[in-house]
Amino acid sequence: MADVDHKIENKVFPVQTVSEALLAELAILAEGEATIQGIELPKDPTALRSVHIRLDSLTVVAITCALDDILGFEPKDIVKAGGYDSINAAMAHLMPRIEKAWAKQHAVKA
Repeated sequence: MADVDHKIENKVFPVQTVSEALLAELAILAEGEATIQGIELPKDPTALRSVHIRLDSLTVVAITCALDDILGFEPKDIVKAGGYDSINAAMAHLMPRIEKAWAKQHAVKA
């Protein structure tokens, strides 16, 4: 039996870092959209996440670039066409897709 030396890297998805960065970017986006839409946003971060505000899909795609340095790659095709109606809706849709892209990018190759 041949002795094959394989270095297996087990990279763990940085869920906390990605989540915090994405939340920060979505909050900035929501604040900008609120100004345009004439909506007053709550000051409480938890309330802000659930407030109904339109987040355009093209703008959300642009803010996912903020994750490139954390992930080490640009996640593709993760944003829902049509956008989102709240930060919570965006987070619930995006985080599993970002994690799946991470897993695919960091798949162990034998």
